[in-house]
Order: sequence, then C-alpha cells, then structure tokens
Amino acid sequence: MTITGIVTKNIIRKLLAEEDYRSEVLALINAEFLQYVVGFFKRIVTVKLENEDVTVDWYEKEFLASSLSKEDIAHHAGLNIKTINNAYNTTKKEIVVEASVEHYHTLYKTINSLTEDTDVDVTLTIKFRGVSINLNINESLIVINTIAVKRSALRGGAWSTVGKRVEKPLMMTLCALFQVPTEYFDQRNLPTTARESDFYLFDNARTGYRCEVKLAGKGNPEAPDSIFARDGKVLVGDTISDTMKQEMENNNILWVELRTQEGYKRFEEVLNELSIPCKPYRGNFQEDLENILTKILSDDIQASVTPNISDPNSELLIELD
Repeated sequence: MTITGIVTKNIIRKLLAEEDYRSEVLALINAEFLQYVVGFFKRIVTVKLENEDVTVDWYEKEFLASSLSKEDIAHHAGLNIKTINNAYNTTKKEIVVEASVEHYHTLYKTINSLTEDTDVDVTLTIKFRGVSINLNINESLIVINTIAVKRSALRGGAWSTVGKRVEKPLMMTLCALFQVPTEYFDQRNLPTTARESDFYLFDNARTGYRCEVKLAGKGNPEAPDSIFARDGKVLVGDTISDTMKQEMENNNILWVELRTQEGYKRFEEVLNELSIPCKPYRGNFQEDLENILTKILSDDIQASVTPNISDPNSELLIELD
C-alpha cells in the first residue's frame, strides 16, 4: 500500500493533537479497495466473454493461472498469503499456487453443495462500456469471497505499512519539539543488531536505548507487549492500558501515551530520565509542528522510512523560537 508524505504528516498531526488517526488509514483502505474492485470487475467481464465457449472452469483457468503474481492467485482462491505462510511456513510461488488451487477446489465443492439444496438464487450482473455479463450463484459467491479476502489483506497491510512509515518521523518530531541535538537520535549507521527496532535514542556515553512505537491502541493487547520481547526501554503509543503502564513501570520501561491531554509532553520526562539533553517545550505548537514536518517529510512517497535528519552545519534538526 502506498503511503505518501501527506498521509504520514496527517497521522502525526492527529497523534500529537490527541485525535483519532484511524480515519486516515481507513480512507487509504477504502480508496485502494474500491480501485481494486473496479479493476477486478473489468477483468471478469473481459475473461468471461473470452471464455464463453470454454467448458472448463473459466475462473480457475484465468484467475488461478501461474502467470499471475502469487498474491493475486491466493486472493482469487479466497486465501491470504499470510494464511499460506502460517500453514506451510513458506510463500514460495509453487507452494502458493498448489495451496490456492487446492483451496479453490474445496471452496467450489462447498459452494456447490450449499446451492444445490437451496431455493435462493443470486445473479451478479456486471456492465462495462455497454457490455453486460451475468454470473450465476456459484460464480457470484466465489467473486464475493475473493473481494472479501482482498479487503482483509488490504486492511492488514495498511495498518502494518502505516506503522512502519510513521514510527521514525513521529519520534524525530518529538525530539525536535524538545530540541534534542541530532547526534542523540541519529538513526544512521546503527549496529546490525539494532535495526529491527523502531527507533534508537543515545546518551552522552553513546548507550543506545531501544524505542518502540505502537499505534494499535487498547484493542490490540499484543502490540505493546513487543516492548518486553525486544528488550525495549521506551514505548510511545496512542493509547496504553493502565495494566500495561504498571507492568512497564515495574520493569523500568518508560512510556508516552499520546491520546491524553498534551500527552506528548511526557517525552521530556523520558529524555531527562535517560540523561539526554533537551529543553522544555513552551512554543506555538501548531506552528512549530508544521515547520518540523516540512523539514523531515516531503508530500510525496518517501523513499525511506528514515528521512535524512542530519545537517552537518546544525546541531539541531530545526531551531524553534
């Protein structure tokens, strides 16, 4: 899923303003999903017309063809790549094709058995440029199932992509607000063992503190738990349960909850606790935030999740009044 700098900026604005950022993600999912559905329906019309005289299953022949990408083959069969990976511990294309075809045959038999003993009839009619095709109940259910799987895949991919795109710019924004010198959060040339972390802060002794950014909220208890699994020192989240806060404090883990009144200001306490140079923030928040976001993010698609933050002629990412 494509995440532009504009979307990343909007999400960071909402996170730091204690607002729900999820509408930005849902808008992305809806736009990409609707675009996919229109394209999928156009292709169905073309394929159906080309296979009018074909006696074999036209859907399997055209939509599970090995020439397609493994992701498309899986979705067309009603499967998610992640499901195949969990079952077979691989996403090699030949395995994906084999698993998809097998699943499709099972699905097809199930649909046939259900529709044989029902008086319900469904006909899906698709019209494109004056051409109309009809899908019977079995074909319609297969197509509907494919669309549902695609929606689920897009949803999962969107939340994951947004997290990866937002975590580092968000942390850099917090560092800039509190005027942390760039040398204390420069993400270049990290040790190989450190690259799985969302972000690193450094003290004067160059001790690195692993930071995790979790935007899943209270509805996903697994998300903040990674702070323990990865031996993290700082957790920044949109919402954090009271139980999780207590558990982190018991384990000497620092946290910042953004969905509270001026929740971002707790980041100053984190910096002081880690003996990282900073200044209290008392500026014009909206104005300073816009200046910082303009500095670290363009409006286009970012080439990297770690924007260039180091200016050799400046100690700070951006000087605030």
